[in-house]
Amino acid sequence: MSSPIVQAIQQICDEKGISYDAVIETIEAALAAAYRKDFGQKNQNIKVTFEPEMGGSRVFDVKTVVSDEFVEKALKEMEEKAAAAAAALAAGEPLPLVEPEMAKVPVGEVVASGEPTEEEKYNPKLHLSLTEARAIKPDAQIGDTLTIELEVPAAYGRMAAQTAKQVITQRLREAERFKLFEEFKGKEGEMLVGVVQRREGRVMLVDLGRVTGVMLSEDQMPTERYNPGDRVKVFVTAVAMTSKGPEIRLTRTHPEMVRKLFMLEIPEVASGAVLIHAIAREPGSRTKVAVSSTQENVDPIGSCIGQRGSRIQTIISEIGGEKIDIIEWNADAAPFIKNALSPARVERVELDEPTKTAKVLVARDQLSLAIGRGGQNVRLAARLTGWKINVVEAEAPAAEEAVAEAPAAEAPAEEAPKAE
Repeated sequence: MSSPIVQAIQQICDEKGISYDAVIETIEAALAAAYRKDFGQKNQNIKVTFEPEMGGSRVFDVKTVVSDEFVEKALKEMEEKAAAAAAALAAGEPLPLVEPEMAKVPVGEVVASGEPTEEEKYNPKLHLSLTEARAIKPDAQIGDTLTIELEVPAAYGRMAAQTAKQVITQRLREAERFKLFEEFKGKEGEMLVGVVQRREGRVMLVDLGRVTGVMLSEDQMPTERYNPGDRVKVFVTAVAMTSKGPEIRLTRTHPEMVRKLFMLEIPEVASGAVLIHAIAREPGSRTKVAVSSTQENVDPIGSCIGQRGSRIQTIISEIGGEKIDIIEWNADAAPFIKNALSPARVERVELDEPTKTAKVLVARDQLSLAIGRGGQNVRLAARLTGWKINVVEAEAPAAEEAVAEAPAAEAPAEEAPKAE
């Protein structure tokens, strides 16, 4: 049977979703703060180990052993700095705002020359001279960590207990926030289901379970209205740690959300039989998706549309009625551009490789369809293919034939007089 303390710790772990070791570290930090409050001395580096089964603890003063020379040099420099500051104050000169540098002392490995490989500023709270260390432990060496056990008090005072409570509350909150951050950091680029919580100005807050996500105005669909309690699918764009905890940026306008919906609704896309090569999207209006098949007997466009459009209609309804064009991808730029301008029929594509510009010739009755309302169709095709596209009207074939036949019709009229 576990002790009541262990059971209480386990309950905290279950409620907060944090590890057992994190709670133990929090209790140890709280006990160390309480000890420093009532019993600690200025230059003590207090560390506590807590034994939850027994409900007891041990208190230690932990220090790193450094050479006597560096300690003396540090103390001498500090005395000189203090004397210089006192003299400047007596003379009425302004004191420097930046704290003067202390001497540096070795920590860690010492090379043959006696110089340390790593250095940090001398701190009497963290460091102990070699002479003082050997008075406690005769075989102490420079760079050793000396652990001096201190007497554990029978009871802590009221202020110390209050300090311990504040430390536990703060550390548990920090541990919970860090756990949430780690959990959702791994979900960047994923699609989640949330519940609309409320609106603050132009920002929408979405409940994701243990944390609330933020959806800015530019990440909201212009054709949708969000009411508290609505369930929505959202795409996680970024997760950042702030002073108030993890901030999760959500969106419904990102092109990758369309990819996630295709993977969710179309088994061939999820299995890899159909590949999505590119997506161009204008949220709330229209999207073009370029697909191809990795298997000869699988039709990529038919797989995405589904029987009587059942699959694509499910996706369209999920993104608020936004139109979706399924385009067959091609490794060659010319046929790919021709497909991307669908539903317009393209007669010819002329490519300029150095400038990556494509000149697309279409019939007069297809010109407005190729360009689209407000240039939307050609704009999305350019984003999808990565080419700059110029749509121009092709010359009418009938006009070309008339020009070619005109000389043949006039020739007999000129030769008739000669025959007479």
